[in-house]
Amino acid sequence: MNKAQFIAYLAPQFGDSKKEAARAVDVVFDAIVRNISKGDDVMINDFGKFKKVDRPARKGRNPFTGETIQIKASKKVRFLPAKALKEIISGARKQDPAPKPPVKVVPAKAAPKKAAPKKAVKKAAPKKAVKKAVKKVAKKAPAKKTAKKAAAKRR
Repeated sequence: MNKAQFIAYLAPQFGDSKKEAARAVDVVFDAIVRNISKGDDVMINDFGKFKKVDRPARKGRNPFTGETIQIKASKKVRFLPAKALKEIISGARKQDPAPKPPVKVVPAKAAPKKAAPKKAVKKAAPKKAVKKAVKKVAKKAPAKKTAKKAAAKRR
């Protein structure tokens, strides 16, 4: 798992915000690095301990030429896994379930506003009157068309 995958894994814990998850990861890593560089140990319960180790100068061998070389003293970071982590890795202990992301709280929508009363409410026309009006319009429409056709022929 690389850093981007780690951030994507943590994003649901931060409300699906990769930006917030990335910031949290950066802050944690920064705190670990700063404390180790000062010489302090960083102990995380049930995970492990990061500590700075001084490596003395020593003699080594160049693998290509076989000659003996002097290796300078250096400082390294050592990670010592906690007992709980070792047990989980070996299978002697079951891992706790992964924490569930927090439930998203969606704000309730405001109650719909009542429509303003209409000033003039017209009564619906009776069905018989509507049918008669439709028949009259239907009868008039063909007459207009034939009149237009006749006028067009005259020209």
